[in-house]
Amino acid sequence: MQLQDNFKNNFFLRGFASILIGFYFFLLAYAYKYIIDGFLIENHPLGVISPQILEILCIGLAVVFMVFSSLAIFFRAKRKVKKEGSLLWNKQSKNAFKKYFLAVIIGFSALFILKFYGYVDILTPVFLYCYASMLFLLKSKDNNKLYALIGLAILLALYCFIIPSYWYSSFTIMAIAHAAFGLVEKN
Repeated sequence: MQLQDNFKNNFFLRGFASILIGFYFFLLAYAYKYIIDGFLIENHPLGVISPQILEILCIGLAVVFMVFSSLAIFFRAKRKVKKEGSLLWNKQSKNAFKKYFLAVIIGFSALFILKFYGYVDILTPVFLYCYASMLFLLKSKDNNKLYALIGLAILLALYCFIIPSYWYSSFTIMAIAHAAFGLVEKN
């Protein structure tokens, strides 16, 4: 089978990849909740760690979330182009990857800077806003339904900015929205 060069971005969010990302969002929310509750409970093993280590651990979990989410999108694209017999890395895919990677670097740099200066209450809104911008970069021209997830992430970021304790609900809502989006937008 001869591979053909296609002229479209191969990295976009649909189907099982979106369901996986929703599952990862749910795991991220649960892990954060467990760590923070463990930090607040007196006899819990996590109760002995310092707040600075807790903050770094939470940012580390966000990095793991982004790595697994990116891998879900990558392997979905790889399966799709294998079925079509086209190339995975074309000009548009490379440009989309560069923009996505740059957005990830800028987003996590912003999170580290905010953590360094003690603005812990706005880490979740900034994370959700950066996540919305990465979703925007993954948007394909024929799939405008992704605007619903982008708008939801921005709306939840605003809620978390106003009410910082809304972070757990925001992550759970994003998990459910991703899973629903994956079921509606099948391959």
